[in-house]
Order: sequence, then structure tokens, then C-alpha cells
Amino acid sequence: RTVRVWLKRDSGQYWPSIYHAMPSPCSCMSFNPETRRLSIGLDNGTISEFILSEDYNKMTLVKSYQAHQSRVMMILFVLEMEWVLSTGQDKHFTWHCSESGQRLGGYRTSAGACGLQFDVETRHVFVGDHSGQVTILKLEQESCSLVTTFKGHTGGVTALCWDPIQRVLFSGSSDHSIIMWDIGGRKGTAIELQGHNDKVQSLSYAHHTRQLISCGADGGIVVWNMDVERQETPEWLDSDSCQKCDQPFFWNFKQMWDSKKIGLRQHHCRKCGKAVCGKCSSKRSSIPLMGFEFEVRVCDSCHESITDEERAPTATFHDSKHNIVHVHFDATRGWLLTSGTDKVIKVGARRLLLA
Repeated sequence: RTVRVWLKRDSGQYWPSIYHAMPSPCSCMSFNPETRRLSIGLDNGTISEFILSEDYNKMTLVKSYQAHQSRVMMILFVLEMEWVLSTGQDKHFTWHCSESGQRLGGYRTSAGACGLQFDVETRHVFVGDHSGQVTILKLEQESCSLVTTFKGHTGGVTALCWDPIQRVLFSGSSDHSIIMWDIGGRKGTAIELQGHNDKVQSLSYAHHTRQLISCGADGGIVVWNMDVERQETPEWLDSDSCQKCDQPFFWNFKQMWDSKKIGLRQHHCRKCGKAVCGKCSSKRSSIPLMGFEFEVRVCDSCHESITDEERAPTATFHDSKHNIVHVHFDATRGWLLTSGTDKVIKVGARRLLLA
């Protein structure tokens, strides 16, 4: 239940300057260096706001917001709007005025929210939840309106990352995938990235190199080159028989009876999206420009059409050797920091992004 501030001394060691006890266990925090404003979310649904002194030896409680009915999951302080945005286990997104402390509005999500991003220019907020969808809201001073809902993941959304320059939203999920939602250039385009063997835990974006950094529960760090022309993954087509050899699938009783053939299991080609049988999709191939860095099922004709250049990887893979729960990229120093369930913080050098 404590909040501590550590200062680096001349000796290079860190020593605690502040030890502050909170009324409830802390669940998340947000710090703004310009205003030295520290917002702390608690298990009881309260957000406590402090101002730190210039020498960081004192923290003064400014106000508290009764933002949620249960644990606060994420907090964002928006200096330009003087807003405090938050999500909670009570399936609510709320925002407050940081000057008056007044609650400005709220929105109930379909499930507990675990991802939160905000675009200052358009006042759009992105909320990812455990149902696997991303809700986009337009915020006004005291009201909000639903813009749209993105549904592409088969598992819960575990991380969100917003690129305000290219106007692209990245969502990571427990289904091991990342989806790039192109909101700016080609509205509605969704590109899937497959490079993890376990759930995606955290995302970070390097604007100057246009690289996405994703970390997973398997300890894998994937650095994606987003400065390439990627292709949207096709929708899977529905069919009662193989769209290559016309053999019936096992639920197509009429064709099975007419042709006196046993029905086959349905598969899908990841490149063209056609419904095919196992015999017509016996090959595997990576398709990096479509986000498939690992080999996936493709039909035989698509396998023949994929060139060696198209199989060239667009991502690099690194093993952090710990279950990562959060990643932060420091562009000024070229450092990549990860923290894991093993209670260890690791620092990666610039060469990770240049590999």
C-alpha cells in the first residue's frame, strides 16, 4: 500500500526520498514530468492525485476521484485537456477534470478493459477489453459518443499502442496475435501480425524508425518493420465443399450421398482465404508481408505463387528469457526496458532495433 520515490545520488545509487502509505493497495499509476503530477489508481476504485515538489522530497495530495466501483486498471493524464482518463474492473471507462475534480462522463464496456490510448488531436479514446474488441469513443467536455467497435481478436485485448503520426492503432491479444488498424491512411484496413507463441503482453512503438516492439508471455521480443507495404489478411470464405477439388466437407451430407464419398475436414488458405481440404493445402509457407512470420497453411496453388522475396522476414526475434508483462522504449538513449513476472527488470541496447 506504499508509494515510494527514489532519487539517484552522486554515488550512482538510488535512495528513497518519499515513503507514502495509501488507504488501499495501488494498482496503477501515471506520472507527468512537466507538472510533476502523480495519479495513482487503487484497488478500491479511487484515483489519488499528488503534486511532487521540485526536489522530489515531498508529495502533496491534491484531490481524490471516486472513479470506479472496483480496482482501477489503467490511468492516462492528458495535459492538453486537463483530463484524467481511467478504466476499471467494473467495466467502465471514465474521465474527470483534473482542475475541478469533477466527473465529466463515462461509458460501460462489454467486458473489463485492459487497454487505453488517447489521441489529443481528435479527442478519440481507444479502449480494449477482455472480450477481444476495441471501442473507439469521441470525447467532448461533458459527453462522449460511440464512433465504432473493432472486432478482430479471438481472445481478450491485452495491450494497445497508438501512433498519432501515421494514425495507426496496434492491439495485442491473448490469441497470440497483433492487429494493425489503419485509421488514417486506409480507413478500415486491418493487418494481422503473427509472431508470438503465447499471449502478447505489451506493445511499444519507435516512431523514428517505424518499428513496433511486441513482447509476449513466452519471453519473446519481436521487432516489426512497419515501414513496408503490408497486405491485409483475406476473410475466410464459406463453402460446403473444397474450392479446389470440389470434395464435400463432412457436414455436406447431400453431396456425400450423391458422390458416395466420405466428407473431409475444412481448412483455409491463409493467403487467398479459400475453403480447402487437407490434400489441397498440404504445403506451409511464411508470408511476412501478410504478417505471418511463421509458416502457415496455404493451398498448393498459392504456395507455388509465393516467391523467395515474398518470404523474406520483416521482423526480428529475440529471447528475453523471462515472462514479460511490460515494455518501455526510451528513444533518446535507445534503451528497451522490460519487466517480468520473475520480478526482474532488463535493459536492451540499441542494437536490438537495428538487428
